[in-house]
Amino acid sequence: MELTELLKTKFNYDRFRPGQQEIIETLLSGKSVLGMLPTGTGKSLCYQLPGYLLEGTVIVISPLISLMEDQVTQLQRLGEKRAVALNSLLSSWEKQWILSEAHKYKFIFMSPEMFLAPHVQKTLQAMRVSLVVVDEAHCISQWGIDFRPEYLKLADGIKSIGDSLVLALTATATKTVREDIQRLLFDHAVPEVIYSVDRPNISFFVYQEDKYKRLQKLLGSLDGSGIIYCATRKKVEELYEALKQNYAIAYYHGGLSGQERRMLQQQFLSGDLQLLIATNAFGMGINKENIRFVIHYDLPDSPENYLQEVGRAGRDGNPSQAILLYEEGDEHIHHFLQEQTNQSKKLFEIKQKIDGLVFEDPLIKKWEQFFPNDESHLLDLLSQRGTTKKVQLQKMLDYITTSQCRRKFLVAYFGETLPEKNPNCCDNDGAILPEKKGEREIVTDVLPWEKIIQKIFKNVEKD
Repeated sequence: MELTELLKTKFNYDRFRPGQQEIIETLLSGKSVLGMLPTGTGKSLCYQLPGYLLEGTVIVISPLISLMEDQVTQLQRLGEKRAVALNSLLSSWEKQWILSEAHKYKFIFMSPEMFLAPHVQKTLQAMRVSLVVVDEAHCISQWGIDFRPEYLKLADGIKSIGDSLVLALTATATKTVREDIQRLLFDHAVPEVIYSVDRPNISFFVYQEDKYKRLQKLLGSLDGSGIIYCATRKKVEELYEALKQNYAIAYYHGGLSGQERRMLQQQFLSGDLQLLIATNAFGMGINKENIRFVIHYDLPDSPENYLQEVGRAGRDGNPSQAILLYEEGDEHIHHFLQEQTNQSKKLFEIKQKIDGLVFEDPLIKKWEQFFPNDESHLLDLLSQRGTTKKVQLQKMLDYITTSQCRRKFLVAYFGETLPEKNPNCCDNDGAILPEKKGEREIVTDVLPWEKIIQKIFKNVEKD
């Protein structure tokens, strides 16, 4: 079956998006590949489609449970029953059962920790694994936005399960990060399929004024559904309380239960919710094509994260807006988090000198778990990452104050140039927000999402 035919019959798409076919054909030719495609351009298809043409199971390594579950749900909607997420939400019995039936699955999603677990490695060694996908591959680089020490062990784990093809996927990786991925994941240089981080249909705007007043004006004029990102759970809930009486709105952060998060995702995807206020815990893998705007109520900590998050808008290719609201001092939350990293480094140095000292730090704990005899490397890494975080944050502040083209500024950070510019590029180039089609309807009888969930469960109990 030709690729375009399979694309239509299995996924109901008429044509490939840029980069997809190149990655798929490289894999089908028997070569591993590193792919960088912009957020929202269908990276998951790059392993789903060849998975049906390669004999054996596809293992997808993902850093987030929510991302795994979203991908499994998407495959199930396409009629694929042989997809499962093997993660920490499962009971011990459920994990054992999945591993005993692992050879029957076409797609198995798991975290790097799960993939590296000895009993999982033993199971995979006895199977035919055709492809190992390392999603969010920038996590392998200390210069990446979400460095994860366990990613450094993936190369050894992949080698131990046999001769599998490897696909590394990311949306936001600088040249330095891509070089790290090549060096740390593959035993030789592999082909790269690299496309620009730019999303031409998204226009960029920055407002430096009273954020809440500006937000109210925006919500009164912007059409369609949107996401409002905040830096902390506290701010997410504060904003929700201020707006919940007037809009079909909900909030989302990592403090909600898995069941609550799934319910909210479904409501947002189906259009029952017009707006979602969220931390960056929301968005990865969410396939809602008609999000018209993404508003950052708080300052993102890096251009990488910013482009990841605004990339949730306009996946249907239609004009969309990325709006950043800023008040002086918004960067202080990130300075505080950076200082926590500095304190971790200092505490680790003290710990080396005082035998028996115990303290909790997620990054250090993870490092000691995977690299128990390499403490000097960790100290260097903490110092380097501290410097990197400062540079990334300063770039975001420069983005706010630049009088030049904002799109050009962002792509230049990734070492790219713009061949041509969208006429409605950014506010510095004369872009304007879409004209009002009338004020956004203010809803006066919206039930808070907590009440909606309670109502649903009561109806289930009656049945």
